[in-house]
Amino acid sequence: MTKPENLEVPEAVRQMAEKNVEQARGAYDQFMDMARKAQDLMSQSSGAVAESAREAQSKALGYAEKNMEAGFDFVTELAKAKDMQQYMEIQARHTEASMKNYAEQAQELGKLMADIAEKAKPKA
Repeated sequence: MTKPENLEVPEAVRQMAEKNVEQARGAYDQFMDMARKAQDLMSQSSGAVAESAREAQSKALGYAEKNMEAGFDFVTELAKAKDMQQYMEIQARHTEASMKNYAEQAQELGKLMADIAEKAKPKA
């Protein structure tokens, strides 16, 4: 049985991918600036429920930022892959880390949402 050949990714394709990542990062940075400004405006409300909602919103925004940064790191590393074996190793490593992070984030946000629901219940 023959060993499968490692297909090389041409340098021009890697350079184009890196340029696309840079452009996407610029658009993402603009979006995050606008999201932070919107969050600042919303933070002016008061009360226990509003405080918990701000905390959940802040956590969610932080998770979104962390996940996007991880995504940019992933595609930046992927764009530099020299062959399919390296490409698959990078992808497997990123997928495993992402699934772990998403599970932890969902658990934390679930706890925060339960806290908000508890605080929003009318007192009997």
